[in-house]
Amino acid sequence: MSNKLLVRRAAVLGAGVMGAQIAAHLTNAGVDTVLFDLPAKEGDPNGVVQKAIANLGKLSPAPLASKSLGERLVAANYETGLEQLRGCDLIIEAIAERMDWKQDLYKKIAPFVADTTVLASNTSGLGINKLAEVLPEELRHRFCGVHFFNPPRYMHLAELIPAKTTDAAVLEGLETFLVTTLGKGVVIAKDTPNFIGNRIGVFSMLAAMHHTEQFGLGFDTVDALTGPAVGRPKSATYRTADVVGLDTMAHVIKTMADTLPDDPWHPYFKAPKWLAALIEKGALGQKTGTGIYTKRGKDILVLDLKAQDYRASAGELDAEVAALLKERDPAKKFAALRASAHPQAKFLWACFRDTFHYSAFHLESIADTARDVDLAIRWGYGWSMGPFETWQAAGWKQVADWIAEDIVAGSAMSSAPLPNWVFDGRDGVHNTEGSYSPCRNSKVPRSANPVYARQRYPDALLGEKFSQGRSVFENDGVRMWVDEGDDIAVVGFKTKMNTVSDAVLDGLQEAIARAEKDFAGLVIGQQKEPFSAGADLAGALGALQAGKLAEFEAMVANFQATSQRIKYAQVPVVAAVRGLALGGGCEFQMHAARTVFSLESYVGLVEAGVGLLPAGGGLKEFAVRASEAAGPGGDVFAQLKTAFESVAMGKVSASAVEAKELKLARDSDGIVFNAFELLHVAKAQARALAESGYRPPLPARRIQVAGEVGIATFKMMLVNMLEGYFISKHDYEIATRIATVMCGGEVDRGSLVDEEWLLKLEREHFVALAQMPKTQERIAHMLKTGKPLRN
Repeated sequence: MSNKLLVRRAAVLGAGVMGAQIAAHLTNAGVDTVLFDLPAKEGDPNGVVQKAIANLGKLSPAPLASKSLGERLVAANYETGLEQLRGCDLIIEAIAERMDWKQDLYKKIAPFVADTTVLASNTSGLGINKLAEVLPEELRHRFCGVHFFNPPRYMHLAELIPAKTTDAAVLEGLETFLVTTLGKGVVIAKDTPNFIGNRIGVFSMLAAMHHTEQFGLGFDTVDALTGPAVGRPKSATYRTADVVGLDTMAHVIKTMADTLPDDPWHPYFKAPKWLAALIEKGALGQKTGTGIYTKRGKDILVLDLKAQDYRASAGELDAEVAALLKERDPAKKFAALRASAHPQAKFLWACFRDTFHYSAFHLESIADTARDVDLAIRWGYGWSMGPFETWQAAGWKQVADWIAEDIVAGSAMSSAPLPNWVFDGRDGVHNTEGSYSPCRNSKVPRSANPVYARQRYPDALLGEKFSQGRSVFENDGVRMWVDEGDDIAVVGFKTKMNTVSDAVLDGLQEAIARAEKDFAGLVIGQQKEPFSAGADLAGALGALQAGKLAEFEAMVANFQATSQRIKYAQVPVVAAVRGLALGGGCEFQMHAARTVFSLESYVGLVEAGVGLLPAGGGLKEFAVRASEAAGPGGDVFAQLKTAFESVAMGKVSASAVEAKELKLARDSDGIVFNAFELLHVAKAQARALAESGYRPPLPARRIQVAGEVGIATFKMMLVNMLEGYFISKHDYEIATRIATVMCGGEVDRGSLVDEEWLLKLEREHFVALAQMPKTQERIAHMLKTGKPLRN
């Protein structure tokens, strides 16, 4: 029997912050979704939900992959809408964290739940077995917990929590759905308060708060210490609390205090006095505009407990501690942290020590393996390494001895002993065989659920090695590889941010030649993000400033030749795009036989920002597509408008769905929700094209263009913007040239041109812009600051 969960329709109960965003993400994934809440007191009974749906379009970061998707959500209420539950294959309950409310709702909906429907509670910490008690017998084996992290579209982690009664096949089906359809990283947690992510993550924040006071540090200093300097997000500790909401933070701490009375660290499960005082004043963090941090004008101020007031936020790392954190070898870094007398270093050692101690002590009760803890913290809290990986990298035995010494000395937060398995002679918890499980006292490999066979390069933990395939060809810019017995090769870039250099251009052309000779198809894609941040600007600017115009022109011509080589390859070339695909990176995927995007693809032709226009065949491709879409004698100009705005304004899509709306992607391109499955899907697409008798398109020799009339119409729009001071004179110059190329130059409307004509136009206008001082200022500014200059 297959454990497939077919979700034709889903329901989300509760249209609060989480419920509405979970419903939004289900809709992003093409699942027909009904969102429920209480009936409105007046007017339309679905008013509460309609308001929540309208609000989705205003949130940032956006829960919807495109604003238009909000219209697909169906609004319902618990009084008149329960009949709609009968057609749902999956019901996710996401109402407020109150056991009695949740149980009452379950009793109410039970008669409407079909006999194959899976019911899951998105609780962040209530007991799953306790929730299951009120369910009718026949529903219990189809009930479990599923805990999404906020915001659900972007946070990779989803914790799955089986009840004692949950059927293994139901769990496996739901896991597969979460991984592939919703793109999540799933960790199976035991039914303990706050599960894995928040149990360890919130503890690490409580430890940081405790040690902040102990070592007399400012909140901003602690954020400087616990952010990117130690491989964690910029929001670090206190900014994270502000973002989460100080009231929510206090609620989670209280839940820990109430539900974990026997935890050896229980005395620390209380909100600090200053936190309670802020909440009482209504300063709840980001949502109220003031919390631990506040903004005055453009300045960010931080709460100073000594002065009982806000002061300018400096958050300086001491130079000696900053230098110590730059040490590459984790063993040396931890030894130096522990040996240092500096309060900032002592603070960091104490935070790591107590988080390691807590994680090891509770591992057996909260998770099956150490892998589950590390992945939960990486995916739910954005740490580059989980607690066990960090400990193992720093030298397992040595760090274990130090923690034990601190426990004996009474300097650790708790006197609870480390579990015996920590000292059984091991060098860590992860290796090539798997990750340690205290309950089984053995190493456990990754899940055997077939869904994971789709991940060619899963998120690797310390000590995990995945085959890099057999190298077919390699130069300074690219590496082409293939898996044994596979007929689809992959070529990935090796440059910083996967930018396009001469070596990348030459390498791609060579890879295509080899694919044509020896393989059925080729995928252009990287193991990690980004796909490509575009052309190598530093190299281009160097050639220009040195006055090597011929060399510069040759580089542009080579770029175009590479794009054309992708388009006209004799085998299908499929682009696998995730993260940034800017400038030349975007143009490469435009020329591929097909592109497969990860949902979080940020695609744009952003050359205008550095005073240039796209000249890797992108503008030519828009002209070709407009001509094809308009048909003989049709209105080409109408087909160009959206693409022109996208390029002239340097728009970058906020999702792959939006890339299609901006005309930077084709309607036929695929979208994959789990970025770790992207390579698998792209290879499957290349194979499908090859198997179905792929031939490249015939050369486009009769492209109908918008000509002078099109250019003049675009110019009218631009003049209005210039006169309204929306764009600068140089912006006008760039945009006019973009319009000129896209419209096929100063020719009659409806004239027929070929690709070579359009490519020549691209090159001429690109080289002309590149020689202008204002453009060179823009490029230099971008290289120096990373931000566009509007001159």
